[in-house]
Amino acid sequence: MSMTLDAPAMRFPHPTPPPTDGVPVEIAPGVLWLRVALPFALNHVNIYLIEDGAGWAILDTGLADERTMELWTHVLDTQLQGRKPTKLIVTHSHPDHVGLAGWLCARHDIELWMSQVEFLQAQNLRYNPAAIGRGHHRDFYLQHGLEQSAIDSVLTRGHSYIRMTTEMPAAFNRLIPGRILKIGARVFEIMTGEGHSNEQVMLLCRDEALFFAADQVLAKISPNIGVWPWEPKADPLGAYLASLAKLRAEIDDNVFVLAAHNLPFYGLHTRIQQLMDHHEARCGDIIRGCATRPITVAEVLPAMFNRPLDAHQTGFAFGEALAHVNYLAATGDLTFTRDQDGVMRMAREG
Repeated sequence: MSMTLDAPAMRFPHPTPPPTDGVPVEIAPGVLWLRVALPFALNHVNIYLIEDGAGWAILDTGLADERTMELWTHVLDTQLQGRKPTKLIVTHSHPDHVGLAGWLCARHDIELWMSQVEFLQAQNLRYNPAAIGRGHHRDFYLQHGLEQSAIDSVLTRGHSYIRMTTEMPAAFNRLIPGRILKIGARVFEIMTGEGHSNEQVMLLCRDEALFFAADQVLAKISPNIGVWPWEPKADPLGAYLASLAKLRAEIDDNVFVLAAHNLPFYGLHTRIQQLMDHHEARCGDIIRGCATRPITVAEVLPAMFNRPLDAHQTGFAFGEALAHVNYLAATGDLTFTRDQDGVMRMAREG
């Protein structure tokens, strides 16, 4: 995730989050908010349970680790007054959201609901060992100037979280943008957005002005927008900015935004503008950094992230830096050149 941004025009009706001890709180009528711990700098993920007839629909899962399994056992056995899970909805394929999908579905005999792209991506990362840390990944980082020691760290400790999932269910129910999903008495419009992931699901109940935003619009941080070795020339930042503009055009500003990290809030349009401004400023920093000489993506990192980065953070930071560079290349503001040693450098166009 990126730098913290102030949001003075936003409103937080629940300024104190629930503890990460498996005790949910009611955040809206028939909606429970559960905060699950993560072993990273971003130390939590928000899980929501939505009233669904006689039971509860679960939105996202947390990582596949012993602590999270114990928390879910506590919640489902003691905190829901005997009301059982009815379905599992997963917003996207990142392990803090899909990690326990297989375990929860098998344990409680419920079905999984995801977008098709995110389901297939989760399957690929789970069952295709070549997708993580092989030779072409090392070449990806080398050609953009990352030092060998940093690459070793990223490809071992930095990518270990990707494996924190249980076996995926063999089948799923596809969530398709533009269609509706009924959960109990509520009708949700299914929306998807790119940038942070390729087909991240968001749910909007217009009648009650509830917007489950997943990681697409967060209150205090920018979601990671990264380029990864399996799609090195991707432009996720361009896709993300287009998604934000679409959300602003299609969703009223009065919705209650229940996101997957940070606090729920009001002020969607304000936050979208802040996120757009943030990425524009980052792009300006990169262009200025190329003013006197061509530089590598690795040389962008200290300017974008002015703090020490651990192995986990370095992988995300590198991907985010390259996302901004690829976006500027797509808009024609930067061009790439390759040295005799194979290292890519970028320069200002013209």
